[in-house]
Amino acid sequence: MRFLLLSLLCLVPGLARAQAEELENPGTVSAVQDRLYRMHHELSLGVGVLPADAFYKGLIGTVGYTYHFSDSVAWQVGRGTYSYNVQTSLRSQLERDFDAAPTATAFEDQVQWMVGSDLMWSPLYGKTSFLNTNVIHFEVFLLAGGTVVKVDRGDGFRPAVNLGLGVRVFSSQNVSFRLDVTNNTVFAGASRIINVPTVQIGTAFNFGATE
Repeated sequence: MRFLLLSLLCLVPGLARAQAEELENPGTVSAVQDRLYRMHHELSLGVGVLPADAFYKGLIGTVGYTYHFSDSVAWQVGRGTYSYNVQTSLRSQLERDFDAAPTATAFEDQVQWMVGSDLMWSPLYGKTSFLNTNVIHFEVFLLAGGTVVKVDRGDGFRPAVNLGLGVRVFSSQNVSFRLDVTNNTVFAGASRIINVPTVQIGTAFNFGATE
């Protein structure tokens, strides 16, 4: 009996210390802050380039409308892109230095314009600071869809599959800025595929959403 009492007396200080530590450190609480900006109806205007073709570079302008179902899922209902094509010096160099010219196909495949539609998924949203002064809110999105591409060739309309990645930086509830990097895989014939990558920056105007 005396041994039992002595054992209990020895345990009391340890229990008291454990209880005090629990009160001082009640555990770790994790919280995810709700996003500050939400999108609804988006009108976007962008400029960019078609950089890949060796015989020409396309300077592009794009207009699009996107409906956002939620913070992470949206439908870019329509986008239209016009390309102003600037010939590179490669053709004249081939003709001048090697007395050779590229095939006609290389010029007939130049993009004139594109129209398409995409599904968009935004899995990442966050904020960071610039020089520890300004807080920047951003999101990263993926997109996939279909495109009709008009090329210089006679009948000229070609189907394509569009895949891309983008980053949006929010300026306010109504204005954000987008960087889109995409690639249209164009089915130019029974056994011929053309890749048309685009790099584009733009301004997006958001309507109908509240903070």
